Amino acid sequence: MRDDNAISPHSDPHGDARRVVLTAEGVSKSFGGVAALKDVRFDLRAGEIHALMGENGAGKSTLMKILSGVYPDYDGLVRVDGAPVRFSTVRDAEAAGIAIIHQELNLVPELRVADNIFLGRERVIAGLFVDRKASLDASRVLLRRLGIELDPEARVGQLRVGEQQLVEIAKALSLEARILIMDEPTSALSPGECQRLFKIMRQLAADGVGIIYISHRIDEVMHLSDRITVFRDGRHVWTRPRADLDEDTVIAAMVGRSLLEAERVDRSTHGDPVLSVRGLSLSTYSRHGWRDVLKGVNFDVRAGEVLGIGGLLGAGRTEILETIFGSSEGRRGGEIRLDGLPVDIRSPLDARRLGIALVTEDRKTQGLHLHDSITDNVALPLVGRLARFGLRSFDAESSLSRKAVQTLGVRCGSIDQIAGTLSGGNQQKVVIGKWLATGPRVLLLDEPTRGIDVGAKREIYDLIFALAGEGLAIVVVSSELPELLHLADRILVMAEGRQTGLISREEANEERLMQLAAPRSGALGRAVA
Repeated sequence: MRDDNAISPHSDPHGDARRVVLTAEGVSKSFGGVAALKDVRFDLRAGEIHALMGENGAGKSTLMKILSGVYPDYDGLVRVDGAPVRFSTVRDAEAAGIAIIHQELNLVPELRVADNIFLGRERVIAGLFVDRKASLDASRVLLRRLGIELDPEARVGQLRVGEQQLVEIAKALSLEARILIMDEPTSALSPGECQRLFKIMRQLAADGVGIIYISHRIDEVMHLSDRITVFRDGRHVWTRPRADLDEDTVIAAMVGRSLLEAERVDRSTHGDPVLSVRGLSLSTYSRHGWRDVLKGVNFDVRAGEVLGIGGLLGAGRTEILETIFGSSEGRRGGEIRLDGLPVDIRSPLDARRLGIALVTEDRKTQGLHLHDSITDNVALPLVGRLARFGLRSFDAESSLSRKAVQTLGVRCGSIDQIAGTLSGGNQQKVVIGKWLATGPRVLLLDEPTRGIDVGAKREIYDLIFALAGEGLAIVVVSSELPELLHLADRILVMAEGRQTGLISREEANEERLMQLAAPRSGALGRAVA
């Protein structure tokens, strides 16, 4: 009988030809009495791409933080080039040639791109003065190597999440590491940027760099990796050559069962629009002057309808939601109607009062108070409404939180658990639960499954379909074309701030969406109702 818990010495296509550069043996780690890792093992060979997969909370990120010096306190043994190591800090790991790209961005928003790339390793003149020109020149070379069109003098805080992710990648590669850990590096990247990153990864592997790759996108893993390791509930399930596997086998190992696609229920989306947008525009100001971010966007969303918005990074997808919600910065134009009546939305407070909710793209900085409890987060938009005689009603807040946790299936110790200690998928459920508690009529979802495992993704899909079935008007922005095709009744496609298509699900396919997302001359303004 085959032992799936064993790591075969010949478990990659190259057998023993490539030396082992990193091993973890019997590693365990607990937080507050809850075991995140239980006697797991893992190894990495020079020049291979080794994928690590599992649901949120499976222990993947915990192991990576141990290997990169973030968590120095653990049980078990880690070896680099066969020698036992125990890193006390991230600097120790970097000195040993290990760099990590975290799922949670680790950048200083107020600093420039170049400053972030070389933070703590600044070029200096005579040991006294920071050589900014040298940092800028080195950053340009690195960004050019990566094929990233970013200004090294731009402030990171002014970049979109996907652009910030590219800065993180450049920062890690600037260390010239021989062991590179990549934790969900493509979660905010466009398809074109993903392909560019994959090319870089293959080149690094060809140069002998060992890459640990964590991703919830199974198609990426099956395309890129040499070997795949699966964790479930903090334990090692198996390590096998990718060539011996198919997607269904990997998914079944991750969730402990076969995963069927979330069922889509046909529903009526006829009737008058709940939300109407006409001529929506947005202009923002920078040192180069005013720039049109959105121009001439038109669409309707009816009760029970899911409208998808697709397009490449920077196409204006997020800006549509932020402009409707009143949170965008700059000059706004156009008309927004609810139930046929024009409304004036100048702030998120106006939007919330009108029954519009927005689940933002970045749950860490915009969606949650990470140091507060689940209850505090869920109740936050309704604290005033729940209060009695001007005082917080903790009983009412707890009741609201318990309902959200139960309805959305949030996996937690209690409703008092700190939000920042939850896995990514459960954090996202708390954000959605917070806004559903307000009883919205229009729900705006910006990348609702970003960084979420396949099991939690199905739960989010089921929730979206259930909410639509109850008559909610829903708008979903997603970078994943299969997700848009599965969720949406109609899909609005954006390119360079303009609407290039509005097509039904029956007419849509990935090729058609990509054609609209990257239009050639003359394609702008062409739309299919």
